[in-house]
Amino acid sequence: MRAKYVDLFTDYGFKRIFGEEANKDFLIDFFNALLPDVVPIKDLSFKKTEQLGININDRKAVFDIYCENDKGEKFIVEMQKVKQDFFKERTLYYATFPIREQAEKGAWDFNLKAVYCIALVDFTFNDSLEKKEPNDVIYDIQLRHRSGNSFYEKLTFVYLEMPNFKKTEADLVSRLDKWLYFIKNLESFQTIPEIFKNEVVFLHALEKAEIAKFDEAQMYSYEASMKSYRDALNQVSTARREERYQMAKNFKKLGVSYLIISQATGLTTEQIDKL
Repeated sequence: MRAKYVDLFTDYGFKRIFGEEANKDFLIDFFNALLPDVVPIKDLSFKKTEQLGININDRKAVFDIYCENDKGEKFIVEMQKVKQDFFKERTLYYATFPIREQAEKGAWDFNLKAVYCIALVDFTFNDSLEKKEPNDVIYDIQLRHRSGNSFYEKLTFVYLEMPNFKKTEADLVSRLDKWLYFIKNLESFQTIPEIFKNEVVFLHALEKAEIAKFDEAQMYSYEASMKSYRDALNQVSTARREERYQMAKNFKKLGVSYLIISQATGLTTEQIDKL
């Protein structure tokens, strides 16, 4: 069945909903649901997503979305489709740009505006980042003392592991629940979910996400973005398959039983026998 709405894990789909000036109400609503401890955001202005280094030899950074609220606080939003080595390090590096750009010439007391780095990832980290429960969706990270007390509250990293969000429409309670459900399931909607039918923001977002309403240029951009997305997934799938085959070959050379090799790699005994 042909998708009715865009896939938000494509660059085009993500930026159409969250990265356009005309649609900034969606991003404001999402931020206010995600960051309840922050003074409610009333307005956002989008900034250049390409950030240059101090000199021409420095590496630049290209954000998916970079914006600033009415208090001058900075927000970087990244959407990552495929698991990437050192992704956390990448977000740390990105955070240096909105920090550094606040430096003022002449006398300056180093007082900084808050910086928020928000990443929606379509994978799980499977590491030691602390969450309340293993299947929680959100990592919310700030600098803290060993005692656990806050050391610095103006730098916040929020990672959302979307595969861990498993709520159905009937389970949705909070505003954030609704946004996470929207983000994860948008492409699979064939009709407007009941829970969104009286929600003006979500109805508007669904209208913007409807593929049938794209003009020719928008459709071309979306299809190109979908191709890039599928190519990235295929590369990961190919790498994983080759890794499993190589593991099976190594086990076979060591004389490990086919049963154990099959359990370790997921290959059938017939596949193992042909290696």
